[in-house]
Amino acid sequence: MSNLSSVSFKDSKPHYQILNGLRGVAAIMVIFYHIFEAFATSSMDQKFNHGYLAVDFFFVLSGFVIGYAYDDRWGKMSVNNFFRRRLIRLQPMVIMGALLGLITFLIQGGETWDGTKAPIIMIAIAFVLHIFLIPAMPGSGVEVRGNGEMFPLNGPSWSLFFEYIGNIFYALFLRRLSTKALKIVVVLSGIGLAIFAVGNFSGYGHLGVGWTLADNNFIGGLLRLLYAFSAGLLMSRVFKPKRIKGAFLISSIVIVFLLSMPFVGNSNQLWINGLYDAVCTIIIFPILVYIGASGTINNKFSTKVCKFLGDISYPLYMVHYPFMYLFYSWVWKNELTFAEVWPMAIVLLFGNIILAWIILKFYDVPLRKFLAKL
Repeated sequence: MSNLSSVSFKDSKPHYQILNGLRGVAAIMVIFYHIFEAFATSSMDQKFNHGYLAVDFFFVLSGFVIGYAYDDRWGKMSVNNFFRRRLIRLQPMVIMGALLGLITFLIQGGETWDGTKAPIIMIAIAFVLHIFLIPAMPGSGVEVRGNGEMFPLNGPSWSLFFEYIGNIFYALFLRRLSTKALKIVVVLSGIGLAIFAVGNFSGYGHLGVGWTLADNNFIGGLLRLLYAFSAGLLMSRVFKPKRIKGAFLISSIVIVFLLSMPFVGNSNQLWINGLYDAVCTIIIFPILVYIGASGTINNKFSTKVCKFLGDISYPLYMVHYPFMYLFYSWVWKNELTFAEVWPMAIVLLFGNIILAWIILKFYDVPLRKFLAKL
C-alpha cells in the first residue's frame, strides 16, 4: 500500500486533495473485496472481483506523489534522509498491523488453516520478521498460517514490502534517469506486465500476485510495482494539469466500477481477464491519476471528505485484515452464507474504518511527529 500523506511534517508543497480521496475510495473497495473473499469458491465467482487491482492504483499514486514531492529536492536531501522520511511515514503502521495480526492469530487459537497448532516460538519469530518486513518462505515454520503468505500475521503487508522496493529503486536509480530513459522503463515494464497478465503466468487467471513467494508471485509483484510506480513517476515529470470539473466524482465512480467488475471470461479463456487487468493497470489507472490531479475542490464538504478518506486510507489498509482472518475462520467453520452474516460484515466494514481513524489519531500521527523531531 502506498501513500499520499505528508512525508515530512514540514513539507510546504500542497497536497493533491482529490488523489488523497481516491486513495481512500480504493482502500474501502479492498475491504469489500476481502469481505466477499470469505464466500468465494474460486477467483471466478468472487464478488467485487477485481479489488486486488487497488494495489496497482496505489503504486501509480505512490510514484506520482513521490516524484512530485522529492524530484526537485535531491540537491538538499541525502539518500539516507529520504529513507528516514519514508520509514517514519510507513513503518509505524507496518508494526501496528503486525501487532494486531499477532493478537488476532492468538485469539483464533494460533492455528494454521488445516487446524494444527503453530508453535509459540514460530509465532514469535514470525512477528519479529514481520515488523522488519522479512518475508516468510511458503511451507517454512514461520509461515504460521499455512497458506503461503509472505506475512502470515497480516497478509496485506506484502504490498509494503514492494513499496519499500519501489522507494529503494527510486532513490538509487529511477530518480537519476532522464525522462527519456524513464519512458523506456515504463514501456518495457508495461510490456512485461501485459505478457504476465494475458499469458496467465500467475496461474490464477488474474494479476492478484505478490502476496507469496510461491511460483511466479515475486516476479509478478515486481512487475506490478515497477510498471505502476515508474508510470506514476513519469507522470509527475510530464504532468500538465487541465481543469477538469467533477474529477473526484468521476474518478471515484470509475474506480468502484473497475474494482467491482465480475471475472471476465471463463476457465477456458483466462487470458480475457488478464487483458482486463492489464488494461486497467497500464492504461486506465494512470488516466485516473491524471484526472484526479487535474481536478479542484471548491467546497468545504468535499474537502473534508477527501481529507478524511485520504487520512484513513493507509491505516485502514494496514489494520483491517487481521479481523478478516477471524471473520473467515468463523464463516468457514460454521459454513455460513453472506445472507446469514451480512450484519457482521457491516460491523466489520465500519468497525475497521473507526479503528483506522482511532489508530491514526492516537498512534500513527503522534508517533510520526515524535520520530520526525529526533
